[in-house]
Amino acid sequence: MVRVVPASSPAWWPALLFSGVLLLQGCSLLPKKESTESKPAAGLVRSGSATAQEDKEKDDKAKADKRDAFTVDVRGPEAVRDYLRLHLEIQRYRELDDLGATEISRLMVAAEANARELLGTLGYFTPTLTLELNETPESTKAPREIVITVSPGEPTKVSNVQISYGGPIADDAAAEPQRDSIRTNWGLRAGQPFTQQAWDSAKTTALRSLTASRFPTGSIEISRAEVDADRSEARLSVTYQSGPAYKFGPLVLNGIQRYDPDGARRIARLPSGTDYDQQKLLDAQQRLASSGYYDSVFLTLDTESGNPLAAPVIAQLREAPLQKVVLGVGFTTDNGPRLSIDHIHNQIPLLGWRAVSRLSVDRDIKSLGTEWKAIPDDRGWRWFSGAELKSEQSGSYVVDSGRLRGGRSKSGDHIDRSYFLQYDYAQNRGTNAPPSASAVTANWGWTGRYFDDNAAPSRGFGLALEVAAGYTLTGEQMPFTRTYARWLGVLPLGSAEDKETRARRSRLQLRVEAGAVSAKENAQIPSTLMFLTGGDTTVRGYSYKQIGTVRADGQTVAGRYLGVASVEWQRPFVYNDKLTDWESVVFVDAGAVADKPGELKPKVGVGVGARWRSPVGPVQADLAYGVDSKKFRLHFRLGFTF
Repeated sequence: MVRVVPASSPAWWPALLFSGVLLLQGCSLLPKKESTESKPAAGLVRSGSATAQEDKEKDDKAKADKRDAFTVDVRGPEAVRDYLRLHLEIQRYRELDDLGATEISRLMVAAEANARELLGTLGYFTPTLTLELNETPESTKAPREIVITVSPGEPTKVSNVQISYGGPIADDAAAEPQRDSIRTNWGLRAGQPFTQQAWDSAKTTALRSLTASRFPTGSIEISRAEVDADRSEARLSVTYQSGPAYKFGPLVLNGIQRYDPDGARRIARLPSGTDYDQQKLLDAQQRLASSGYYDSVFLTLDTESGNPLAAPVIAQLREAPLQKVVLGVGFTTDNGPRLSIDHIHNQIPLLGWRAVSRLSVDRDIKSLGTEWKAIPDDRGWRWFSGAELKSEQSGSYVVDSGRLRGGRSKSGDHIDRSYFLQYDYAQNRGTNAPPSASAVTANWGWTGRYFDDNAAPSRGFGLALEVAAGYTLTGEQMPFTRTYARWLGVLPLGSAEDKETRARRSRLQLRVEAGAVSAKENAQIPSTLMFLTGGDTTVRGYSYKQIGTVRADGQTVAGRYLGVASVEWQRPFVYNDKLTDWESVVFVDAGAVADKPGELKPKVGVGVGARWRSPVGPVQADLAYGVDSKKFRLHFRLGFTF
């Protein structure tokens, strides 16, 4: 008998189920694979910082284990070796770890051409190059090493320089000095080594000289360097296109709202109608910027106006506030820490003058003063007035003084002039202090500055003269005169042709001061009109105004005659054959004050110091020994003024 099984219960289903159970049980008998990460124990949670630390350690280990594809070793003279190491393009492919020997060989072929090109910029056009690929399996840096051996050959030297001109400068007789100056100051002369950098620098410097005067749109029309590699010679030629000659036109002011535009033109003193001169443009810009009326000033010559004979000068101005208060904190080795408050008013009501008032307090000087100045007239002269109250340590005494003055002054490119009336009084405080005194004087002053750089001179000289005649007002009225002169000269030592060598030369700085007050012996002259010396800017090694006339009781007072002399040797500091911003100095100062010329006995200070050309001006630090005081003093100051 045949039994029929229903379709809903197939006969193979129980067998399939039974087989699955057996397979699952068999899986437990297979060996277990270790996890790549440790499983945290029950009940513990791994922190995120711990995980991050582990990841970082893995990354660091991976980087340490990773090696470059190759290293590059350049062998040869130092002059070319370091340059090639820095600029060879093959260095960019060192970190590609998947490079094989074939790819590296192709890179070496390109590296040879690249090295020859780089050596050419240094003036070596016939070098001998050897490139080797060495296997370095034991190296921790890379499995291969490329050795480039360089024999640069003879350096190429300039054999001839030809400078020519196109445009109006070529035939203009008035431009002959400018043409001669460009040729004389050309930076790459015959016989000097040829390099691409020197070639580019010489062309650029000459172009600046061209565009600095009369021809602001000048350009390089043609330049060619023909190199004879076999003879190691280079023939240079350059043609400068001058463009039209320009003259200063009117001054166009942009940004004027508060202050008088005609006053801005008088302050700028732009020489309209004269030949364009870049330095005159910068001088006008500096006069506007230092006037106090403007926070920012930028002057440009408009060379697109279409009229070179009267090209406008565009002044972009941003005006200063009408009033402002400035708080200052400073320090000097003469007088210690200083606090000051300045109030500036750029338009005093009714007068329209500019007033600067200052309250200043330091260790030895307390002063309150104000100075008022008008805008210059068309000839550059301006009215001024001032008042000051001061209390200061002067010699062995404290002097309370006051001063009023008024007159006219003029500041030029090199020369400052002034003439004014002045009233002085001085009251001395202390045991057996000299009597108080007052006087009125008529004064004339003249200062000439002929330095190559008024902020940090390396050569030139300056001269200042002051002459006063007056009457004493305390006690018996008596006439007297006061004269004072100061000279400072910076003299370079040795001779040099090029600018770089001139900058490396040492210098002598010579300084002389002399003063005299002529009057009867019993004339009561304010001590502020007589002389004391010593300190940062006079005789180093002595404190501020320490040197004066010594009375019988040992007290130091101001005297009628002054003499100061100083010699300073300044030497630029060169490191690794490169000129730095530092200088060393050695100096001897001497100064004397007395009531009679025959009684002048100089006190000497000697020392050494350092100079740093900082972004805000020269910083000067000196350590001086006072031969008479037998003490060391540190003198520190910022900036150069004459």
